[in-house]
Amino acid sequence: MINPIFEIIGLSAAFLTTSAFIPQVYKIYKDKNADGISLTMYIILFIGVLLWLIYGVLIGSVSIIIANGITALLQLSIIIFKLKN
Repeated sequence: MINPIFEIIGLSAAFLTTSAFIPQVYKIYKDKNADGISLTMYIILFIGVLLWLIYGVLIGSVSIIIANGITALLQLSIIIFKLKN
């Protein structure tokens, strides 16, 4: 079990780093344009986030699981939009 204080710090970091992707997703959705987005960068980042998610599950860290689960969904939406347009 991870120390609750550590999880609070982790959840705070998770909120900030995950929410950083929301403006990008919103802008792409609103403008219906992903021309300036690097598909390669987002695919690499998506794979890294999936690995972090697996790591979080393996060690039982709620903050890592939540942050990377949500971030993976946000990144996947960017990747899908980029591929569709």
